[in-house]
Amino acid sequence: ASRLMRAMGNSDSDRRLGLVFPKAEGEGWMAVAQFEDSGYIKDDEARSWNVDDLFKSLKEGTQAANERRREQGFPEIEIIGWVEKPAYDAAAHRLVWSMSARDKGASADDGANINYNTYALGRDGYITLNLITDLRKVAHDKQHAQTLLGALQFNDGKRYADFNASTDKTAEYGLAALVGGVAAKKLGLFALAAGLFAKFAKVILLGGIAILGVLTNVFKRKA
Repeated sequence: ASRLMRAMGNSDSDRRLGLVFPKAEGEGWMAVAQFEDSGYIKDDEARSWNVDDLFKSLKEGTQAANERRREQGFPEIEIIGWVEKPAYDAAAHRLVWSMSARDKGASADDGANINYNTYALGRDGYITLNLITDLRKVAHDKQHAQTLLGALQFNDGKRYADFNASTDKTAEYGLAALVGGVAAKKLGLFALAAGLFAKFAKVILLGGIAILGVLTNVFKRKA
């Protein structure tokens, strides 16, 4: 996973749980699973957030991150719009949202890369499952992210409801940052990954990865 992500322009991360690829031929999605040891994320912002403000924050953050991409020799990207507006399940402590992006200056005929982002909040941080696909296939491919998210369970004592305000670390940012500033830093690299995945897909798929059981076990160990 680390070697492949380095080839896609990403740095190594000890927070990365793994990559998920389809077993079936002809499918072109991938997903990046990661645990962020941020501390407890307060979710009260979800009751009053404005999706237009979140879009503006994400767009501004992506523009700022383009400087890093230029320095690394990667193309700048631009945000196109929501594919699925942010939705937070307060009972399950799950966040889902999706955004389309493309290389800056590219024509509409070049198509858009899609980040379908899912988050599971826990006591000490959160797990992200970011599925990368394209606009034509997102309606079909997002079911894979939803299946993985539904199978994810934190261990006893590590669930969101187990938070102890007197002893536990609280994150320096709230839930809205998972759509805005924090997400913007990753969006461009994942968009880049989508293009490179299409290039390497045949090689990757030769390995045939059984996704659900393997990642469920990894999630439970990390969580």
